[in-house]
Amino acid sequence: METVQANKVIQFTENWIQPDNLTSLRKEARQVLNGMDFPTTRVEDWKYTRTSRITNKNFSQQPTNLGVEAYKIENLTCHELVFVNGYFDANASTILEDEGLSIEGIETLDETAYAELLEDTEENVFSLINKAYSTGGVSIRLGKNKKANYPIHLIHVMTGTNAVGNTRHFIEVEQGGELYVITSFNSTGASDCLNNVVMEGLVGENARLTIDKLQTEEQTVFNITKENFVQDPSSRFLMNTITTGGLLVRNGVNILVEGTNCHTEINGVYLGRDKQHLDNHTFIDHLFEHCSSSETYKGVMDDSSTGVFNGKVIVRQDAQKIEAYQSNGNILLSEKASVNSKPELEIYADDVRCSHGSTTGQLDEEALFYLQARGINKKSAQKLLVAAFVGEVLDKVTHEATRAHIDKLFLREFGWKF
Repeated sequence: METVQANKVIQFTENWIQPDNLTSLRKEARQVLNGMDFPTTRVEDWKYTRTSRITNKNFSQQPTNLGVEAYKIENLTCHELVFVNGYFDANASTILEDEGLSIEGIETLDETAYAELLEDTEENVFSLINKAYSTGGVSIRLGKNKKANYPIHLIHVMTGTNAVGNTRHFIEVEQGGELYVITSFNSTGASDCLNNVVMEGLVGENARLTIDKLQTEEQTVFNITKENFVQDPSSRFLMNTITTGGLLVRNGVNILVEGTNCHTEINGVYLGRDKQHLDNHTFIDHLFEHCSSSETYKGVMDDSSTGVFNGKVIVRQDAQKIEAYQSNGNILLSEKASVNSKPELEIYADDVRCSHGSTTGQLDEEALFYLQARGINKKSAQKLLVAAFVGEVLDKVTHEATRAHIDKLFLREFGWKF
């Protein structure tokens, strides 16, 4: 939990509609919120991100429906779950027949089992607000030794003025299961909106979960997301986050590795323009031996945009034979752009192989000269170099239709071709 100052949370949420199902989890979250306030830049975990840009505004819950065809992924047959301003849109959603896969409303979640599973994961004031005031979400469970026949696409859309979306999801992949999830964040005609989404879950023994996260909202939307996952022995967790949209974006990925022989991989590309603020926080906690983790985050910041990367890996005393690698690279395309990078390792075991590194700079002038000497103009040469720089992370997106969707996005928005 963060150490905070004066309390504004009650004012922030006082006009929101109280949900009918006031469960024990909601009650507990509200009780904790009563003694909390929003973090300031004096709180280390929020040092580079001013939450007052969000908390000084008045948001309201605004259920509505709209067309989502533009946000679907071409040539992808999948389960599509649509959430508009935080509310589930059943008419726009499609759930296919898929043996062993259960997709239900978040209200069906076993709260006792949930509380026990995630009791050691960290909350912040926004995730607690989400838990207390969520208006929609899904509980997804894949059965033992099952591989889902179709991916799941969680489509989040914001629209309107001063709308807030609090959506909460839970994903469990049971022993030996394999599941692929795309979660996308979109907006249309949105002005000063807040999308506050929490995704949590369990990757069972020898199970595999892959998540590709695409954030392409308009620069009139604030986006705060938090992912909490627990890994059982011999499980595999992979998450790729691609961020091109949003005015202020805060991503928090927290992985609790509670078994031996696990592999954890989280990667990200964040591309800032104008006055965007893109903040990525990651946390991997190794509790058991013979595990590995890898992080690669790359940022390209232009105009007056700001990027933040804070990645922390902890290797506990009993977690011997750990391999953990962390890398953050950034390119500044403008003198007014900036990046704050802080990769961290805390190692309490003595038989490990761990490394971390961070670089921030401009495009290589020699490489630019080399390309220009071969007849490529400067602007095209810059595009080639930037595309090569972020391409290493984009190659982690191995699903063909999703990767094609990302490539089209980058070509349309930036003129980069892969």
